[in-house]
Amino acid sequence: MKSFGALLALLTLAIAGSVAQYSREQFPMELPTSHPGYSLDLDEMRLVELESQAPMWMSELDKILLKAKGVSFLDVTDTQDLGRLERLRTQASYPSPNATEKVKPILKTLSTKGPKENLEKFSSFRTRYYRSDITAETASKSLRKLISVNEFPHSWGQNSIIVRINGSSTTDDGVVVISAHQDSTNMWPFLPAPGADDDGSGTVTILEAYRGLIAADFHPVRAVEFHWYSAEEGGLLGSQAVAQAYEQRSANIIAMSQFDMTAWVKRGTREEVGIITDFVDPGLTDFNKELVKTYLNIPYVETKCGYACSDHASWRKAGYPSSFTIESSFENSNKNIHSVNDRIDISDEFSFSHMLEFSKLAVAFAVELGGWTE
Repeated sequence: MKSFGALLALLTLAIAGSVAQYSREQFPMELPTSHPGYSLDLDEMRLVELESQAPMWMSELDKILLKAKGVSFLDVTDTQDLGRLERLRTQASYPSPNATEKVKPILKTLSTKGPKENLEKFSSFRTRYYRSDITAETASKSLRKLISVNEFPHSWGQNSIIVRINGSSTTDDGVVVISAHQDSTNMWPFLPAPGADDDGSGTVTILEAYRGLIAADFHPVRAVEFHWYSAEEGGLLGSQAVAQAYEQRSANIIAMSQFDMTAWVKRGTREEVGIITDFVDPGLTDFNKELVKTYLNIPYVETKCGYACSDHASWRKAGYPSSFTIESSFENSNKNIHSVNDRIDISDEFSFSHMLEFSKLAVAFAVELGGWTE
């Protein structure tokens, strides 16, 4: 077999010409199909749901090919009951932002220092692929060391991480969720995937928001939870499992906001927050627009990303209001993702000051919807 370096060069060329050009039979066999510490069986059959289609069985390799073609999907093998519970949920309403006296002092304490240090470490691992022990034993531990956490276990080894700030109310059981995904992948998953932007940026963005809230002695009226999901790149596996568990216990999730890719400002474009408008809750999305106008130094742009493009889709399927913000319009987002080039140092278009705007948004989301106990 060729050296790993040669294989890496081969994959770089393959991706440049688009891996998506290959069918299952044509996929280059020169690519590695194993790596020490991986537990990925390319022939394992999985149940996959595409937009407006009944779930279908396909192999792990076929999933990889779908992703290479830019097709988003839900791997529902382990969560086939998600969204099937028929019960009444209170329809949440969202007021205009009105907690500026609480939010703005916290925003002044946020910094790029912590996110930069954390992301340098988090993207230094060879990969954070959810079926590698590098992720389970090393990368995820580096995140857990930074926060007091509860782990949501998954069968594949990389657990999702949930941090809860309990609410003070004895009558309002609403929960506000702010989330990102901790895993990364290469277009061919056995190869390196630093995942600095996808989604290392979102991971440390909401971590900085959490740090700022704790430093401000934030005591919400409603519970506020920060989630770092496993296996988003495998078909939203981690967030589906979490959402299904919350649905089964009738958790009252009033709002969920996903932060997936927050660092890239394409050269020659306006710096802005991309607000996803398809497959999201319209009222919560409008509320996010108001938060941007009230608390951020940059404007928003409406954009679309398609079906199941990130973890908000799992909560939407469960019937909960969810939203998604991204670094820019979808067409101007980072094209280095899912490759060895998703690195902090790849370009000055990777911006920690841009990420800071999203940390501000996460703080505002938490305080405005969680409330503040005096």
